[in-house]
Amino acid sequence: MPSSASSKIKAKARQLPHRPGVYLMKDRLGRIIYVGKAKDLKKRVGTYFQPSRRLRLEQPKVAVMIELIHDFDYLEVKSEAEAILLEGKLIKEWKPKYNTDFIDDKRFLLVRLDLHSEMPRFRLTRLKKDVRSIYFGPFAHSGLLRKTLGEMRRRFGILLGDARPLRLPDGTWHLYDDMRSEIYGHSNKVTTEEFRGRVEEACSFLEGKSRQWLAELKEQMGKASLDQKYEKAAELRDVAFALENTLLKTRKFVRDPLKTVSPKSILNALHKALDLPVFPKHVECFDISHISGTFVVASMVHFTDGRPDKNQYRRYKIKGFIGNDDYRAIEEVVSRRYLRLQKEGKPFPDLVVIDGGRGQLGAATEAFLSQGLKPPPLIALAKRRETVHFTDMRPPLNLPRGSEALHLLQRLRDEAHRFANDFNAEARRQRLKETLLDDFEGLGPVRRQALLKRFKSMSNMKKATPEQLRQVEGIGPKLAARLHAFLGQ
Repeated sequence: MPSSASSKIKAKARQLPHRPGVYLMKDRLGRIIYVGKAKDLKKRVGTYFQPSRRLRLEQPKVAVMIELIHDFDYLEVKSEAEAILLEGKLIKEWKPKYNTDFIDDKRFLLVRLDLHSEMPRFRLTRLKKDVRSIYFGPFAHSGLLRKTLGEMRRRFGILLGDARPLRLPDGTWHLYDDMRSEIYGHSNKVTTEEFRGRVEEACSFLEGKSRQWLAELKEQMGKASLDQKYEKAAELRDVAFALENTLLKTRKFVRDPLKTVSPKSILNALHKALDLPVFPKHVECFDISHISGTFVVASMVHFTDGRPDKNQYRRYKIKGFIGNDDYRAIEEVVSRRYLRLQKEGKPFPDLVVIDGGRGQLGAATEAFLSQGLKPPPLIALAKRRETVHFTDMRPPLNLPRGSEALHLLQRLRDEAHRFANDFNAEARRQRLKETLLDDFEGLGPVRRQALLKRFKSMSNMKKATPEQLRQVEGIGPKLAARLHAFLGQ
C-alpha cells in the first residue's frame, strides 16, 4: 500500500463509527476485493492497518490482500445479525477475490440429475461439471441427504447412481437386476415415458425437502445469531444462500422437466384452482426488496398468456416513508400502479398476486379501497408453505406440489423477486459508486451524477485525464485538475 494511500485510508478508518456494519475493501482500480462484517466498524477496520497485526503472520493470504487495499466503503446496520445477512448478499453480488470461502461451496454435496440420459439417474457430486444436468443443493448434512435419496428410490421407483438399467428388445427398460424392485413395490419393467413420470414426481419431492431444509437452516441461523454465535450463523447463512440460489434455478426444471404443457392448459388450471371469475390472461405480481430497511424498492412483473411480458414490467422507489415496512411499501406501490392505469384509461389485470401473507394482502386491498378503486381478483402467496390467501371468506389454500397452477404462481413470484433484487442491487451499486465522490469537496449531487453518467464507473473516471473530466458539464479547468489529483491518490 503506497504511503500516501496508507495515510489517507488510516485517517478514514479513524472516522468510522463504533457501529455494526459491513466494510468493502477496494484496490487501486476501485474493484472490491473483500467484503467483511463487523460488530464495531471502527475497531474492526482499524485492525487491518496495524503493522504488528498477528493475522499478517498467521494468514499470508490476508497479508497479501492488505497490501492491495487502496480504499474502502462501509454500510452501517442496526445489529451484528443484520451485518451477517448483508455481508452474504454483497459477497454473492460482487464475488470478491478474497472471499473464496464463501464462493467455493465444493465442500457441500449436490444432487445431479443427468437430463441427457434416456433414463436419468440421481447422483451425488461436489462439482458442477455437466451443463446438461440439473443440480439440487448444496446440502450440508450428507447422512440426511443419502437417507432422503434412499427414501425417494423406495417411494418413486427411480434410479440412483449405482443402477445399471437394461434395455429390453421391445423398447422397455429393466431397472434392477436384483430383488430391489419387489422391495420398493414398483414395476421393474417400464417405458421411458413411465419412468420419466417417476422422475418428475421425485424432483417435486426433492424440491419440497430442499425447501424444508432451507427453512430449518434459516431458523438455525437465527438462533445462532441470537446466541451470539456469529461465526456459526455466518456458516449456516452461506449454506442457506447457496441452497436458495440453486432452488431458484431448479424450480423451472421441476415445473416442467420432461414434457411440454401448453400455456393455455396451465392458465386453465390456475383459473380452476383459484375459482377466478375471469380467465387469467393478464396477471401482475408485486414484490418488495430491501436490506435492513435500506435501499427499499419494489417490482411489478406482468405475465400475458402465462409468459413474461417484460415491456410491462415496472420498478418503484419507495417515496412515502423512510425505513422498513413491507405493508406500507405494498400499499404505496399498488396505489401508484392502479391509479396510473385508471388515469390512462387502461384495464386492470385479471389477477394480482402479492408476494407475502395476510398482512401484505390486507395492505394491497387497502390500496384499492382507499383510492376508491374496484380491485381485480387479488391473492397473496406466502413463501414458507406456498399458501394462497384470498380477500374473501375462503380459507387459505395449499395447492398440490405438482400443480401447474402452483408452478405458475411460483414463477410469477420468483420473477418479481428477481426483478426487485436486481433493482435493489443497482441502487446499492450506485450508492457505492457515489461514496468516493462524496469525500471530494465542492462537488454537488448534479455534477456527481453527470460524472457517473459520462464515465459509467469509478474505474473509468480514475483513468480519465483532466481534459476528459472537463468535457462533463459543470466541470471547469480548476475543478477538473483538483478532481484528477484527488482520484489519483
